[in-house]
Amino acid sequence: MPWEKSFDEEVTLEKAMHVFWEKGFDSASIADLLDRTGINRGSLYNTFGGKQALFVKALLKYDQDKRRTALAELEALDDPQRAVGEFFDNMVAVTIEDPERKGCFLFNTVLECPTHEPEVNEIVANGLREIEAFFRRCIEVAQARDDIPKSVDPSAKAKALLALALAIRVLGRSPYCDEGLQTIANEAKALISSS
Repeated sequence: MPWEKSFDEEVTLEKAMHVFWEKGFDSASIADLLDRTGINRGSLYNTFGGKQALFVKALLKYDQDKRRTALAELEALDDPQRAVGEFFDNMVAVTIEDPERKGCFLFNTVLECPTHEPEVNEIVANGLREIEAFFRRCIEVAQARDDIPKSVDPSAKAKALLALALAIRVLGRSPYCDEGLQTIANEAKALISSS
């Protein structure tokens, strides 16, 4: 008799994503994953291929559901300075409102990169490139509309904005003050102000 799943794979993946997001790959045990998802060891391995494969799927799910969706919504605003402003304001709000202060799964994984497989590092690198590219496009569009001086280097500013985004999410996991996070966001927005 063939093996039949008695659980929703997407729901299970969502639950596993939260385990990895909260604990990271190394600290999340198989027992943690089984406990949170409610599936047994055989189901985990048969469906997802083990802890490493499950982590990759969870990270890809987070990347699609959170990062890519958020960036697409911001780009649809067709107001690059507002898009960048909302990116940072939303990031601070999400950070402050999260009682677990777990940060961003993608950025958390950046901090663990030396311990990850090349496939995970490539997912992380691609996510970072796409965030930086979003900032660069916002700057270039604003320059084309004469909202930002042509003297601003879009590539350099995009890298600085990415670094500030990472700083907010990493510092947001610590006892760093909430007002400080908003100050960093305000400085990020000032980098592409029209003055």
